[in-house]
Amino acid sequence: MSVVEGATAGDFAQAQTIVRDADPDRYAATLFAPAPARPALFALYAFSAEVARVRDAVSNPMPGEIRLQWWRDAIAGEARGDAAASPVAATLEDTIERYRLPRAALLDLVDARVFDLYDDPMPSLADLEGYLGETVSSLIRLASLVLAGGQDPGAADLAGHAGIAYGIAGLLRALPWHARAGRLYLPKDVLDRHGVTRDDVVLGRGGPGFVAALADLRGEARRHLARVRGGWAKVPPAIRPAFLPLALVPGDLARAERPGHDALHPEPPRPPLGRLVRLAWAAARGRV
Repeated sequence: MSVVEGATAGDFAQAQTIVRDADPDRYAATLFAPAPARPALFALYAFSAEVARVRDAVSNPMPGEIRLQWWRDAIAGEARGDAAASPVAATLEDTIERYRLPRAALLDLVDARVFDLYDDPMPSLADLEGYLGETVSSLIRLASLVLAGGQDPGAADLAGHAGIAYGIAGLLRALPWHARAGRLYLPKDVLDRHGVTRDDVVLGRGGPGFVAALADLRGEARRHLARVRGGWAKVPPAIRPAFLPLALVPGDLARAERPGHDALHPEPPRPPLGRLVRLAWAAARGRV
């Protein structure tokens, strides 16, 4: 029996608030999921958000490693002390048990987040795809299991492509903040191909090679998006809300290609209504 159990309605409400504040895209997408599944989806997404922001909550990698180990222990049912007092851990355990979610996938997600704690560059495009597969694609897959009532709904391959497309678009949106913090998710092999150094990125120098490297990454995102759209008929309607944030990718990529766009400087905050409308339109059409 797990040490963390017995999630309350208040715990699930807190998980929902965390997702609303930290992950507005998935929060909005979850509103188009069937009501009975929403608490479990919020539990998953709150867990992902909590693990993703470990780097921002610590001053150096060591306490981050300790925090990630705490999450490993909680997922494995070995956490002690304050684990039972963690609303997100409690809702996650409830969701794992109720929907028979694979703990290995959740542990892999935590392990992948170790990369966030350090300033090492992403070695290659293949490594980036692996990282996104474990942090984004797996979340789509787990959400699909929830929406399918704990049964295998298929479409695992398409979840993989969806996570990579959405993940690349998200990293490009976050690039100004990551660069200023010395974090480099842009694959080194792609940068090397265009003669771009780490300093060109983190010091904000940019240049034609940098622009070309970003164009390559947008092309990769579109390639994976096309794979999802090409196989969309294989995605059961019941699990499509897990894929819904993918509908935002084309607009994000198009904005990055507008004349005068500076990928290394934050854009003014965009009203959330526009993204919500795009999600609503995709949900109404039943496609991304």
